[in-house]
Amino acid sequence: MSNIPSDLRYAKSHEWVRPSGDTGTVGITDHAQHELTDIVFVELPAVGRQVKAGEACAVVESVKTASDIYSPVSGQITEVNPAVVENPALVNTDPHAGGWLYKIKLSNPAELAALLTPESYQQQIGG
Repeated sequence: MSNIPSDLRYAKSHEWVRPSGDTGTVGITDHAQHELTDIVFVELPAVGRQVKAGEACAVVESVKTASDIYSPVSGQITEVNPAVVENPALVNTDPHAGGWLYKIKLSNPAELAALLTPESYQQQIGG
């Protein structure tokens, strides 16, 4: 069974968001990194960029494929994680903590309610 942290909300496209006040930290799930295998490159969005929920805004490349990362919520990118650019394997080894991708100022916090709960996400991935 995958590690599904209880403080996260999940997009059906395997991104997570950890809400904190009016901001959220975004990354990809343990399930997603496992499917991608060894991640070798991460392209992050520009700080200041406005994104809509469901919009492709980052890319992770593994030895198998490149995958777009879709923002689970709308808002403005406030910070990116330079550690995953320097060491993309962090997305594999620590996907729910050190391997986060970016932080976003939520423009519509109500969107969080439309995301999957940890239990719903676990059901989606067959847990």
